[in-house]
Amino acid sequence: MQAQMLDSMDIERERGITIKANTVRIDYLARDGQSYVLNLIDTPGHVDFAYEVSRSMRAVEGSLLVVDSSQGVEAQTLANVYHALDADHEIVPVLNKIDLPAADCDRVAEQIEDVIGIDASEAIRVSAKTGEGISETLEAIVNKLPAPMGNVDATLKAMLVDSWYDSYLGVIVLVRIIDGKLKKGDRVKFMSNNSTHHVDRIGVFRPQMEMIDELGPGEIGFLTASIKQVRDTRVGDTITHDKKEVEALPGFKPAQPVVFCGLFPVDAALFEDLRDSIDKLALNDASFSFEMETSAALGFGFRCGFLGLLHLEVIRDRIEREYDIDLITTAPSVIYDIHMRDGVVKQLHNPADMPDLTLVDHLEEPRIKATILVPDEYLGDVLKLCQDRRGVQLDLTYAGARAMVVYDLPLNEVVFDFYDRLKSVTKGYASFDYQMIGYSPDNLVKMSILVNDEPVDALSTMVHRDRADMRGRAMVEKLKDLIPRHMFKIPIQAAIGGKVIARETLSAMRKDVTAKCYGGDATRKKKLLEKQKAGKKKMRQFGKVDIPQEAFISALKMDG
Repeated sequence: MQAQMLDSMDIERERGITIKANTVRIDYLARDGQSYVLNLIDTPGHVDFAYEVSRSMRAVEGSLLVVDSSQGVEAQTLANVYHALDADHEIVPVLNKIDLPAADCDRVAEQIEDVIGIDASEAIRVSAKTGEGISETLEAIVNKLPAPMGNVDATLKAMLVDSWYDSYLGVIVLVRIIDGKLKKGDRVKFMSNNSTHHVDRIGVFRPQMEMIDELGPGEIGFLTASIKQVRDTRVGDTITHDKKEVEALPGFKPAQPVVFCGLFPVDAALFEDLRDSIDKLALNDASFSFEMETSAALGFGFRCGFLGLLHLEVIRDRIEREYDIDLITTAPSVIYDIHMRDGVVKQLHNPADMPDLTLVDHLEEPRIKATILVPDEYLGDVLKLCQDRRGVQLDLTYAGARAMVVYDLPLNEVVFDFYDRLKSVTKGYASFDYQMIGYSPDNLVKMSILVNDEPVDALSTMVHRDRADMRGRAMVEKLKDLIPRHMFKIPIQAAIGGKVIARETLSAMRKDVTAKCYGGDATRKKKLLEKQKAGKKKMRQFGKVDIPQEAFISALKMDG
């Protein structure tokens, strides 16, 4: 038995987060004597998976807003509330972890009312550890959230909520039936790509798979139809019967990666193993994109696209753990729009592919709207950090002793080390959430790193011209500490075009004549130095004698 039934991945249990949304169906006998069927979805809270959260909320009628009674309202809490309001949900606030000594339910309930604007006077107080408040939560679902609506006699209309790959069944598709019925043996059509499939199995999760004959309006279950690629089943798609026409559900759009980086094996011989592992992971994650890449410094690897930094960390950790491959990860970058002088707009995924500046009119970088919730005593440090990252303040409000600051920030500055710095300056108390708001032009340049006068393409980055000198100095100083010394001097330079903006020189290794004379034998050298020290001590006893070093060493050698 494991403590978490739905968070089944090792990374989820270690970090205490939900990465993949999971569904469970339960039968509940309420206090009024009626039996109800509840379809519940446990969604991730992190901003990287915001699209998955919004689609899940479109599949249900109401939301439980679970807030940690010791931590209070966080930025991602606020973001997910907005998703629930967009879906026109009834929201039931729940205060969790009331068994902790630091829990303060009254303070957190006041925060919910001040920051979010939801009445929290009747918020349910729950401890998932002890079981307190669980029955009250189930009663609130039955009494406060609306029941699903739908016409059982209408043409089938179902929403594709999620999908993943199974080695034996193919792609498993999680669906919410809006209208009509879905039966085993039906032939269905996916409206986003007009592909048709024959339904092999239908079932629900309790939380294990349980096969049933049909799904009706308001029910959430899964189907299998011998689908081989997860990319053919897109989250938010509309499913209907083949040769039937219905109006597609609104809001569908494919997930787009926003952060890119290179993944290279430490051992070049493991490249084929890396290819196989990435292919298998892509079967389960349609939002994960990749293409082959070659680097002069790192060899063969893959340029991968992710939904965000957490998504990047999860994929990297899974490759290293599940497939036992040590990886080199290049610095994460974002997608830039390059406006050429001839009017063509190109997208730049890899800074190493930057075209000649004489052909470029200007560059545009993606920007985000960042929401940060922080205790008042750390507000000054947060404002300074955002200003240093070229941020523009949009809003600043207070809720008790906490401040909510909203900034317009360049995504390039956020993916570098912003989150780590934010947690550092606020001692871990700040919470951070963001959403994409578009592109804007800025004074961006490509900074190249040269080692021994040879450019290293894997270390190329896009930086703001005003910050290029500082970033370049930091890079070359770090590389000077990391690169091992050789028998010759190694210049390490940061350059913009043909102009060097920072330089460090790794000094040559000192020639060790003694080790060279004796073939580099460290043990023999150690004995020689010990005898030399004993000989000097003996000479001091009889008076000083000026003996050349070569003769002294030769004498000791003959003596030994």
